[in-house]
Parts: sequence; C-alpha cells; structure tokens
Amino acid sequence: MLTIGELASYAGVTVRAVRHYHAKGLLPEPGRDRSGYRRYDAGAVVELIRIRTLAEAGVPLSRVRELLQAGEAEFGAAVTDIDNRLRAEIRQRQRHRQQIRRIASGDSLALPTEVVEILDRLRALGVDERIIQVERDGWILLAAHSPDRVPEWAARKRKQIADPPLIDFYLTLGAALDRADGDPELVELADKLATYITHMAEHAVGDPDVEPPFAELMDALAFDTAPPARRLIELLRTRGWTGWTKLERVDAAPEEDVTQHR
Repeated sequence: MLTIGELASYAGVTVRAVRHYHAKGLLPEPGRDRSGYRRYDAGAVVELIRIRTLAEAGVPLSRVRELLQAGEAEFGAAVTDIDNRLRAEIRQRQRHRQQIRRIASGDSLALPTEVVEILDRLRALGVDERIIQVERDGWILLAAHSPDRVPEWAARKRKQIADPPLIDFYLTLGAALDRADGDPELVELADKLATYITHMAEHAVGDPDVEPPFAELMDALAFDTAPPARRLIELLRTRGWTGWTKLERVDAAPEEDVTQHR
C-alpha cells in the first residue's frame, strides 16, 4: 500500500495535484489506516496516470471524469476528437509563430510577401525611406480593404518599378520632400514630377483603382507621414494634376501663387 506521497511520485504528479483530483471527484479517496493515513493500491496509480495524461493533453477536468467512466468505444471516439482538436490547436500555434516571425521582420507584419519584395526593391533602388513608409502604409490599407486584389496590384507595381522614368519620379519626389515651401527648386521639382506623371498616364502606369473615399483616406495617411507632399499636390494642381493615391487630370490653376516661389 502506498502513501499519498508515494502515489504522487509513481504517477509523476504533485501531492497537491492528487488532492485536487480528490476534490474534483476524479480520484476516489481511500480509507485511512490505523495511523490515520490514507493508503493507495496499484490501481490508484494507474487511474492517476490516466487522469494526468488526459489533463496534460488539454482535456478539461469535467471531460476527464466522463472519459474515465466511458466504455471502450466511447473512449476511443472521444480520444479521436481530442486528437483532432489538438491538431487544430497546433496549426493555430504554427500560424501564431509565423506572425511572430513576421513581427520580427518589420514590413511583413501586415503585408503579403510580394508587397514586401516590392518595398525591398524600392530600397535597393535608393528611394527615400519616407516614400517607402508611405508606400508601405498604403499597401497595409489596400491589403486590409481588398486582399483579393493585392496580387493584381502587386503585379502592376512590379511592372511600374521596372520603368526607369518611374524610378526617377520616386527619386525626384524624395528630393522634393526636403525642400521648404519657398525654395525655388521645389517649383522646378514640381515641373519634373508633372512630366513624370504625364508619362505614366500616357503609358497606362496608373494607381490602384480604389473608390474616392478610400483614396482620400490613403491620401490623408500619406500627408501625415510626409507633410511636404501636401504642398507638392498644390503645385501639381497648377500643372493639371491632382490626387496622390489616385491621380486625376484637372484644369490647371492660375500660376500666380506658384511664380512667387521662383
């Protein structure tokens, strides 16, 4: 006959766990001997090991009681169900691990692989990090808004960044972001940007076709990330273009408020 300590040791649990299983009605409490101590037989060890195994597998203690009382067929079916649930939990935890790895990798936290590759390509081409940040944040919104269209837009973007004039556009834009409102070079840069935008329009190198309210949201995000971009849009309007996420032709505004910067 075994003491509670010996029982716990043989079954690989703590004495506290044995008492907990007693309290939950999972393990019957034996009678006491003449000295007032509880004594357990070998059957109690087997039963405790079964309880421990089920509990460690994540089976709720309320379900453990049912399984201990179940017939062989019912027990087998229940174990199969438990195994399926554990497999699902493993898959979920694997997804969580992937998310953790994505968090550690920066841009890929909320972006598909093809978009991360585009951002890396822009960095390799020397594009200003502020522009890449605007691109990244815009892609995050696009991916959340229309995930099914990301592959289409990413394929189009890959073609765009293979076009040398568009890379010049990015590099020129990066230079423009460092110019103050009164800097004459800002106007010259706006002229250059307008030329590039016209080139893109003529060659159908367009922006994602998103609805106006969403485009406005993305524009606001871009302006918050790179405030000088708002001034560039004002200058581009006088050259027949407006918008940031979704460029559109407009009637050119008078040049009088632009020439003061020359």
